[in-house]
Amino acid sequence: MKILIVDDEAMIRSVIKEYCEANGYETDQAENGRVALNKIINNKYDLLVLDIMMPEMDGFTMLKELPIEKRIPTIVLSARGEEYDKLTGFDLGIDDYLTKPFSPKELVARIKAISKRSSYNSNINEDKYILNTLEINFLAHTLKVDNKLINVTPKEYEVLSFLINNKGIAISRDSLLSNVWGYDFYGDDRTVDTHIKMLRNNLGKYRNHIVTVRGIGYKFVEDEE
Repeated sequence: MKILIVDDEAMIRSVIKEYCEANGYETDQAENGRVALNKIINNKYDLLVLDIMMPEMDGFTMLKELPIEKRIPTIVLSARGEEYDKLTGFDLGIDDYLTKPFSPKELVARIKAISKRSSYNSNINEDKYILNTLEINFLAHTLKVDNKLINVTPKEYEVLSFLINNKGIAISRDSLLSNVWGYDFYGDDRTVDTHIKMLRNNLGKYRNHIVTVRGIGYKFVEDEE
């Protein structure tokens, strides 16, 4: 796994680099969002550790300008712990959020959790899932409806992938939190419900294929119920 570390403080980048490489991860660095954006567009990374407050270009702006096809799992670091910042990050598709000062060991633990989930997704037997004009490409990490690319966050994509690969099975909210988020890093059952709501909106005419199972959670069905 190759990780891009983005922070305007060289000392923080150095500490993260040391801990990541001690755990077998390859790293690269950028001092602001603009440099990071260019690096991601022109190189391949598996995960992004991203500070918010930086000169030239902040972390949230970088995420907004990042092309859909270049989005990768992201852990945000911030000296600000306000709920608004966390929700903004999750709306932009980040996977996790750590408030500074943070424990480098905890950061590595969260990287490992994301790596484990990514490994699960890469071991899916089929490259694509197609239901009429709904198409999800597990290799390209893309979603299409009527041959039109649908702009979903990485987390929405992971939720849909997990439901499809367990289609017909009622999946509890706790199971979704465990398998998609890795652990309850922030929020509760409402985190799952919010992502399901956004995902249904993006699926349009296929929204009813994600069924609410009362008292349990959700399931994906091929025939609308």
